[in-house]
Amino acid sequence: MKKLLFVLFAVALLVSACGQPVKNLAKPKVGLLLPETINEPVWGSEGYKGLLKIQSALNADVFYKENVKTKSAVKEAITDFEDKGVTLIFGHGSEYGPLFKDLHTQFPDLDFIYFNGTFTADNVTSLQFESHAMGFFGGMIAAKMSKTNRIGVIAAFDWQPEVQGFIEGAKYQKPDININVRYTKSWGNEKKALKIYKEMEASGVDVYYPAGDAFNIPVIEAIKQDGHYAIGYISDQSDLGEATVLTSTIQDIGKLYEKVAAEYMTGNFEHGIKSYDFQDGVISLGKFSSEVPKDFMVEINKAIELYKLTGKLPSHL
Repeated sequence: MKKLLFVLFAVALLVSACGQPVKNLAKPKVGLLLPETINEPVWGSEGYKGLLKIQSALNADVFYKENVKTKSAVKEAITDFEDKGVTLIFGHGSEYGPLFKDLHTQFPDLDFIYFNGTFTADNVTSLQFESHAMGFFGGMIAAKMSKTNRIGVIAAFDWQPEVQGFIEGAKYQKPDININVRYTKSWGNEKKALKIYKEMEASGVDVYYPAGDAFNIPVIEAIKQDGHYAIGYISDQSDLGEATVLTSTIQDIGKLYEKVAAEYMTGNFEHGIKSYDFQDGVISLGKFSSEVPKDFMVEINKAIELYKLTGKLPSHL
């Protein structure tokens, strides 16, 4: 009888645990390293929101440290996290790749995750947004809405996949469109981004894609003041002006952090380079401006759904 009761109790535990995103009965602990602050517009704040999602959705204890940029600062932060019982650490940016590469063997019991790198190890993963397609659809919209037939991209780096996607989408929509592409060589060089914007405006550009998370808001504010159009970046930026922001190319960092942490806590996570796109629910387009014709919105949404199903952009169908 005792054996039967034990079996029934074990089955009950398994049933009650089914679908619960935890690795074991212990409360998970997660850390976040930020190169700037949680109040940084777009990137920093979105990372912090992701940490809070992990806390609320997965019942995790969470910790974060701001302005962690040097190897010594990262090592000190990791050591402090380890003392607190943290086992999963997110480095919120590509700059953490080289640092985790140097430090990961010193912390074999911890797992590290960062963005947009090529280095991985038994306890290190690189997350990558497959942002080519989101740029493609943004480019289609920009080309459609330009009255001067001149559109501009103000990006941080030439390796950003969304930039090439934007160019291809714009050319698909309007083969004779004139596209001006410039780079700041920094995510946060607001002064240079605004200078590029003024130069583009003087050349007749009337739709812009400011693809830099730390400078795109002030650029969009300038675009709004001058009466032009913009495509938002990273988050839904329609709140900056519905008549200005035609739509936004969204990378849902919070949803991705929650998704990865849930996989980790259920034991379904394997380290390596992991890529995410529209099909994974972490990339999307934001709210459309009323300036965009309704029939064109329908066309774009149909193209996105087809891309989710087939993995093919309109130019490859």
